[in-house]
Amino acid sequence: MTFPVIGVVGGGQLARMMAPAATALGFELRVLAEAEDVSAVSAVSTSPVGDYKDLQTLLDFADGLDVLTFDHEHVPNDHLRVLLAAGVNVQPGPDALVNAQDKLVMRAAIDRLGLPNPAWAEVADVAALVRFGDGIGWPVVLKMPRGGYDGKGVRIVDSAEDAAEAAPWFEAMSPLLAEAKVEFSRELSALVARTPDGEARAWPVVHTIQVDGVCDEVIAPALGIPLEVAAAAEDAALRIAHELGVTGVMAAELFETPGTGAGFLINELAMRPHNTGHWTQDGSVTSQFEQHLRAVLNLPLGATDVLGPVVVMKNFLGGDNQDLFSAYPAALASEPAAKVHCYGKSVRPGRKIGHVNLVGDSTDDVDSVRRRATRVAAIIRDGRIPADDSTRISEENA
Repeated sequence: MTFPVIGVVGGGQLARMMAPAATALGFELRVLAEAEDVSAVSAVSTSPVGDYKDLQTLLDFADGLDVLTFDHEHVPNDHLRVLLAAGVNVQPGPDALVNAQDKLVMRAAIDRLGLPNPAWAEVADVAALVRFGDGIGWPVVLKMPRGGYDGKGVRIVDSAEDAAEAAPWFEAMSPLLAEAKVEFSRELSALVARTPDGEARAWPVVHTIQVDGVCDEVIAPALGIPLEVAAAAEDAALRIAHELGVTGVMAAELFETPGTGAGFLINELAMRPHNTGHWTQDGSVTSQFEQHLRAVLNLPLGATDVLGPVVVMKNFLGGDNQDLFSAYPAALASEPAAKVHCYGKSVRPGRKIGHVNLVGDSTDDVDSVRRRATRVAAIIRDGRIPADDSTRISEENA
């Protein structure tokens, strides 16, 4: 009996974190890496370096695979169609993935499904942007439909007078996506997984905290959310996955908007494991990485129960400390229950280099769990034990 061979396009931390799940299940994982020093190379023995934008490189990499999946959504959609025509098992397929590759396509799909969308428009130039802003009210959010992530490719346009400053964006890419700037109470994420045969499971809706456009912290499940809003958000994510034919893990990032419509609006989609699902590694019966591998192989999906009343995930970015391991004794001693995940990346300011997961005993103690997870992350990031006030939770993130 042979076990399947799974190929992952992209060698980032998501591919790296698929490796333990693949090893546990006996699968062989291969990664098409962007460079010899990317995150997944040290964790996956077969990691050829190649350009994912080159069709022949993709065809060569796909040879001998049982399924091809992704660490990111940036592979050209036309290339994926050629791979399908050549008999490659691509999961998720190009018809689904285009909704995560192109925000204009995604917005139109959400409208077509009748799910809660912010007001939006396709704008081809500054004049169209001004017409949109004058029509719905300023400020508006301008987004590059393709290629943006972690807040990149997004800008706030405050007025018609300021719209002219966006002219270089239209020269770089047109049309762009303009959206109403949503007033929301907090950001949420609904994480689901679906198999090609249509089996689907959802994890609880979580509260996500963004700093400078980057996911900084996740609280699972989202506390204080009305049951009907949580159920509607979960149902919306499952419906998107089914209707668009998504396979593998999908994250629907949401704005919570109390007192309006469904109580949330859909922000963005990701069709792969996602930063807002990292808590599942240590806080759920089945992690998003194991579930993704199960799903793309069309295997029965695992349980998504939470392993405690509350789970906190805290990211840490590159900071003062270049020798991360030197901080481990102090970090691990400060919180023995914490689980540290380091991505094997060189340290650069603002670069995602790892996260900490911590399961709490009570939802009443969530602030303590957040502080303890933040303290571990801060020790690794800075290479020193922080003063108490440096891990205080800001009120706007509570």
